[in-house]
Amino acid sequence: METPKPLAVFLAVVALLAAPAVVAAWSKGTATFYGGSDASGTMGGACGYGNLYTTGYGTATTALSQALFSGGASCGQCFQITCDTQAGSRWCLPGASVTVTATNLCPPNYALPSDNGGWCNPPRAHFDMAQPAWTQIGVYQGGIIPVLYQRVSCARQGGVRFTITGFNYYELVLISNVGGSGSVASAWVQGTSTNRVPMSRNWGANWQSLAGIAGQALTFGVTTTGGQYIVFQNVVPANWRFGMAFMSNLQFSY
Repeated sequence: METPKPLAVFLAVVALLAAPAVVAAWSKGTATFYGGSDASGTMGGACGYGNLYTTGYGTATTALSQALFSGGASCGQCFQITCDTQAGSRWCLPGASVTVTATNLCPPNYALPSDNGGWCNPPRAHFDMAQPAWTQIGVYQGGIIPVLYQRVSCARQGGVRFTITGFNYYELVLISNVGGSGSVASAWVQGTSTNRVPMSRNWGANWQSLAGIAGQALTFGVTTTGGQYIVFQNVVPANWRFGMAFMSNLQFSY
């Protein structure tokens, strides 16, 4: 018998090690839907993105169960979801998958058991998806389906957006349209006449600052949960007003 060449052995080992990684990336969960056939009932939400049509998220969105929502830290993350035909294929659309963005919280309902109505109770991994997204992988009459899901990179149109509300000495900044990992791990703000001020998560994708920065051009430094760091230099001009939104020309890739 011919002795295997070292290169062939190496390639075979690499193939064996790489193959399970694709399977291991998928986790089991369940999914329901809400918001109507046009997803109009999904607007707003616990991430604070507001009108999902105008902010670029559209109808491919989902609310996350408490276990996945992580107190808002998962806002903006993207998930690829497919119906788990091995767990129950009756209401599945086999071979179909959809990518959705986390924009809301599906709160627990402790009045109902976790396997009969309390779908979002901890520690369940559950997606309450916008109806147009859910019906890409499931049959409407099913109502709830078993799914396989995995985190994926978010593709966004345009740059990261900063929307400022609040009042002087209290700025609430919604950081949205985040690509790559989709979610923000930390942020700071600096005015043209101030030092950098660390920001903290207030709720959802809204970050707060207690600095007096009104009337100054603003620079933001943002680090995503993927570890990418970008400085958005003077992304907000000095004549900004509360309630205004500003789109940068920079975007995250991971």
